Amino acid sequence: ARILLLLLLAPLARAFYLPGLAPVSFCEPGKEGDGCKSLIELFVNRLDSVESVLPYEYDAFDFCQDKEEKRPSENLGQVLFGERIASSPYKFKFNKPETCKRVCIKSYDPENASDRNKLEFLKKGMQLNYQHHWIIDNMPVTWCYDVEDGQKYCNPGFPIGCYVTPAGRVKDACIINAEFNKKSTFYLFNHVDITIMYHSGKDESWPGARLVMAKLEPKSYKHTDKDNLNCQGPPMEIPRDFTSKLDLIYTYSVTFEEKNKIRWASRWDYILESMPHTNIQWFSIMNSLVIVLFLSGMVAMIILRTLHKDIARYNQIDSSEDAQEEFGWKLVHGDVFRPPRKGMLLSVFLGQGTQIFIMTFITLFLACLGFLSPANRGALMTCAVVLWVLLGTPAGYVSARMYKTFRGEKWKTNVLLTALLCPGIVFADFFIMNLILWVKGSSAAIPFGTLVAILAMWFGISVPLTFVGAYFGFKEKPIEHPVRTNQIPRQIPEQSFFTKPLPGIIMGGILPFGCIFIQLFFILNSIWSHQMYYMFGFLFLVFIILLITCSEATVLLCYFHLCAEDYHWWWRSFLTSSFTAVYLFIYAIHYFFSKLQITGNASTILYFGYTMIMVLIFFLFTGTIGFFACFWFVSKIYSVVKVD
Repeated sequence: ARILLLLLLAPLARAFYLPGLAPVSFCEPGKEGDGCKSLIELFVNRLDSVESVLPYEYDAFDFCQDKEEKRPSENLGQVLFGERIASSPYKFKFNKPETCKRVCIKSYDPENASDRNKLEFLKKGMQLNYQHHWIIDNMPVTWCYDVEDGQKYCNPGFPIGCYVTPAGRVKDACIINAEFNKKSTFYLFNHVDITIMYHSGKDESWPGARLVMAKLEPKSYKHTDKDNLNCQGPPMEIPRDFTSKLDLIYTYSVTFEEKNKIRWASRWDYILESMPHTNIQWFSIMNSLVIVLFLSGMVAMIILRTLHKDIARYNQIDSSEDAQEEFGWKLVHGDVFRPPRKGMLLSVFLGQGTQIFIMTFITLFLACLGFLSPANRGALMTCAVVLWVLLGTPAGYVSARMYKTFRGEKWKTNVLLTALLCPGIVFADFFIMNLILWVKGSSAAIPFGTLVAILAMWFGISVPLTFVGAYFGFKEKPIEHPVRTNQIPRQIPEQSFFTKPLPGIIMGGILPFGCIFIQLFFILNSIWSHQMYYMFGFLFLVFIILLITCSEATVLLCYFHLCAEDYHWWWRSFLTSSFTAVYLFIYAIHYFFSKLQITGNASTILYFGYTMIMVLIFFLFTGTIGFFACFWFVSKIYSVVKVD
């Protein structure tokens, strides 16, 4: 049915543009008007590095700046991710080529302490391989170069320069120039050859032309004559020891090419297609499906064979006149719905987990529809934060209803903890990380005004909505259980190693983690290695598989524990699936030491600080899935058994 619906909607796919992503038409100078313009502006974004978690604004490195700097309005997601977009002095006229045009001259005097600090910071950026991120017409300016197996990789960033170590080593991306061979020397990319490709509107219904691709090639030239630039000669060297005056001249060349084969709607394709992940993604999906099929088979075997026989046998025993001793999971029917210890905390976790689950589902669904594509910068984070704020009502309702079911009476404490506990932990962690970013002068530091806005959204919208949800939750009757609870708790017999709580919880998280660990690699790459993540269809599929796997693994282990006459399943069902978050944390540690090249104490603290936020969110999310699956299963099996 879904495939049929997609086929029916396919002809309408070109009928609209996403908000904020409407095309812009460009005309040659003197032909402006009728909805097209001649000026092409190049915007610069923050600079980042795979060796440091600290991004910096463009002007932190003392590059050429626009005299009339303009900053487009940024959404909440862009601010939270540390994006700082600003105008640049690189401005072009459509279809007007330029050759070796000077942008600016930066002069440094060793006698001036400020100049020394600026140059040292620039050299540190080269050592850590910081990368430019430029934007033309809301499209990344890419640097395409050959990689192994004859493939071409298009990077939406390019390095500010190259550093040759005392041992003569350079970064992989800087092997492009054989002249970078002097040890202990910095080579600055002070020139760029920009190629702008456009789709002409001659045979279309719109005027002018639309930009479909922007590429550049970074170069290093030592300009000897300021008034007669030719962009040739040896590379621009910055010696390790700064002893004499230095002039850095920044230049560019720009050319235009007509590319009518590339349509405006598919102009991002060449960037995304250069990332060879699709085959691995299909392997990830197949791996996850095998695990799901295995678990589904196990659960089906238990429900259709073992459980069906158990129920038939129990009901047959009840109908017979001879009194026979009960056995197995029916034996604990008088204790299975006994309220758990720490029911307050469990109900709070369930409320927050429900809020996160609904937020994640809606966000991924919208991303699959294309509303949160990479072209719509910051939209994913903005959507997630706004949804979380607006979903306080289900969090309060679920927490209150479960707490009332657990026979809890401290309803005020329950509401306050639901609204404040988990968000408070996340905000405290986030605030400490932000202090480090403030101290380091990073562009990722959230401005004070934004922090106040986040607190206002939390206390002004989310908390009141949580109170509203809790009000309706406490007004409802407690969830009715299919069997009565005995007054005196039953003695739990000695358990074998595999039915003890800790081994079961540890085993329960392995299979769900096995479904997601390949997808997790790409998510971590997009966050820490600054690669573009765009395969939300795969991610949504893995999300559904994770739901099924957490549910089935928890139900399976819950059944085994009940058969062993251990009726403490409330917390165990939550912790069994939420233990996947512990494996996620272990994998994040492995990823840090094996894949990343991050250096410095601040970057290390930031990595693990932000990772802890991810782990907490995942802990609540997966635990809630497992709990409600097990709750439904236990209620179902005891509702079909005759009990005196």
